[in-house]
Amino acid sequence: MEITVEFNEAAFWHGISREDIMHALETKIHDAVINEFPEQCAAIGFDRKWKPLEIMYNPIDEKNINVFHAMKLRNSFIKMLGV
Repeated sequence: MEITVEFNEAAFWHGISREDIMHALETKIHDAVINEFPEQCAAIGFDRKWKPLEIMYNPIDEKNINVFHAMKLRNSFIKMLGV
């Protein structure tokens, strides 16, 4: 099933491009609901240069998501997800 990705302008605050976010979602190695915020999900994937990124998004429905955060993967993000 193909997912439609919408972007909140906050997704670009850390300088990650739309193309790199899409690549990270396509190459994700972890995807989970955030326990403290069940309406939010977090993913770890790779940009087009294969550098790890953290992505956060809200599911809109079964076929649509809204990305609101993307940046270089931090250790605190890994710990938050329990990876």
